[in-house]
Amino acid sequence: VQLQASGGGVVQAGGSLRLSCLVSGQIVSINDMGWYRQAPGKQRELVAVIGRGGAINYLDVVKGRFTISRDNAKNTVYLQMNSLKPDDAAVYYCAADVTRHGFTNYMRYWGQGTQVTVSS
Repeated sequence: VQLQASGGGVVQAGGSLRLSCLVSGQIVSINDMGWYRQAPGKQRELVAVIGRGGAINYLDVVKGRFTISRDNAKNTVYLQMNSLKPDDAAVYYCAADVTRHGFTNYMRYWGQGTQVTVSS
């Protein structure tokens, strides 16, 4: 199973970015899909998570600015980030709980990370 994240970049404060993460491999099903971020000197934190049925949770500081969505047919999760602030700058990682062929339980897989830089 591989997760390929894309969409990071440099944006001015107030701008927008859209992250995408494609999950590929021998997949039976994908449960939760989410985005985490880690800024220099800080712990990795959960930004947003979406369940297979669409249940969503957000980090409080991104509520109203970020939107997570998923396309189950494409095994892809998205993170639309609007009104970006310098504090949002971090490496963003996607994660997915995947059940592989031949297994009954899911495992957590991680993408490689994509850098988001927000200039003030």
